[in-house]
Amino acid sequence: MENARPPVRHPVDQRPAWGPLLLLGTQHVLVMYTGSLAVPLLFGAATGLPHATVTLLIDADLLVAGVVTLLQSVGVGRVLGVRLPIVAGAGFSAASPMILIAQQYGMAAVYGAMLAGGVFGLLVAAPFARLARYFPPLVGGTVITVIGLSLLGVGTQMVAGDDPSDPGYAAPERLLPAGGVLAVIVVLMRLSRGFLGQVAVLVGMVAGTLAAIPLGQADFSQASGASWLGLPEPFHFGAPQFPVAAVVSMCVVMLVIFTESTASMLAVAEMTDRPLTTGDLGRGLAADGLSGVLAGAMNSFPDTVFAENLGLVEMTRVRSRWVTAVAGALLIVPGSVPRLGSLVASLPDPVVGAAALVMFAMVAGVGIRILRHVAFDGTSNLLIVAVSLVAGMVPVTAPHIYDRLPAGARIVVGSAITCTAVCAFTLNLLFHHTPPRRRRTRENPGDGPGTTPATPLPGDRAAR
Repeated sequence: MENARPPVRHPVDQRPAWGPLLLLGTQHVLVMYTGSLAVPLLFGAATGLPHATVTLLIDADLLVAGVVTLLQSVGVGRVLGVRLPIVAGAGFSAASPMILIAQQYGMAAVYGAMLAGGVFGLLVAAPFARLARYFPPLVGGTVITVIGLSLLGVGTQMVAGDDPSDPGYAAPERLLPAGGVLAVIVVLMRLSRGFLGQVAVLVGMVAGTLAAIPLGQADFSQASGASWLGLPEPFHFGAPQFPVAAVVSMCVVMLVIFTESTASMLAVAEMTDRPLTTGDLGRGLAADGLSGVLAGAMNSFPDTVFAENLGLVEMTRVRSRWVTAVAGALLIVPGSVPRLGSLVASLPDPVVGAAALVMFAMVAGVGIRILRHVAFDGTSNLLIVAVSLVAGMVPVTAPHIYDRLPAGARIVVGSAITCTAVCAFTLNLLFHHTPPRRRRTRENPGDGPGTTPATPLPGDRAAR
């Protein structure tokens, strides 16, 4: 009798050799690192926090992101983690509400409300996951496309600078390293089909940094002043407070994060050919909820799936969740070793910005690819996509257009991602899940692909 062959493991569950595994994990960290610093830097500047306190927020942000990334990649039984190659990080959805809460109630209320929002997220994760059938490619593809497009401006600012009136804005010494990063990435991806192509972004960033040193764009002096060891102090701003308005606001933010994460997890599931079940999605959202609890205790920020790393998975075709697990472990290190974190944070902005531009554009491309599942002929789906894109890109092209609206309204309409998600979700319900539309759909089968998710519906048998 022939020996039975061992079952072939899905690429998501396969672990590369330790050498490539460490390099691929490091690449994920470098791709998301600067983006993860943006939220604490923005929050610290808007609330007038001293430099030492902002540093504490950054360390806490990295620590929580590392823990949540590990949970999402490896999983904890049937409780936490989607078990897909994703990297978690602080999203911009929570920044504006946190700033408003800090200005009105103080910092203790910010993190008290975040704790409450995290507990709320843990409670509603499973019920929210059952809504997955309302996130078909029509909704998910539109949201992912806008995530990529809306972040391109961030990458451009890192390359050129923040102030167009500054004499150094878009100077050649900034553009040359950025162009070099793009050239290296393109050349390696074109000429190499092996491991070198998979680490093209990492090689490009190293080459860009070396080119930036003689141009005066690289300064690592601040890293020498950082301490070697130090964990963030829990409840740094005192005992948490729970104003009702602040708590409600952070609960709304958690639902927004769930909406964004649902679209991203469905996109990663499609990229990796790993069917996503209701249980998988519920565990992934529960990890997002836990990030709010951890962030409230450790003075950090609630996490979501990082778009840059979603683009990296698409570009490199490396689908192993153990790569992002290593990235999570590596993120915990700079969170507890401030000097190492400061060293990575000192990478030249033009270099990181050029890599980010590629990743953001890849994310937009992933969204467009998801939309190929949608039937546009003879349906209202093109209208839904068009209106949702308008809703999302308006606050990108006119950042101050909603400044006179109430704070609660700005939470929704002031964020490109949130506005797109709410608009696409609502229009999909209106056109495809109201009684008149159902009758029309039966008469016109061509509408089907616009309302059918590319991944299994809730209730399908587990893929693992």
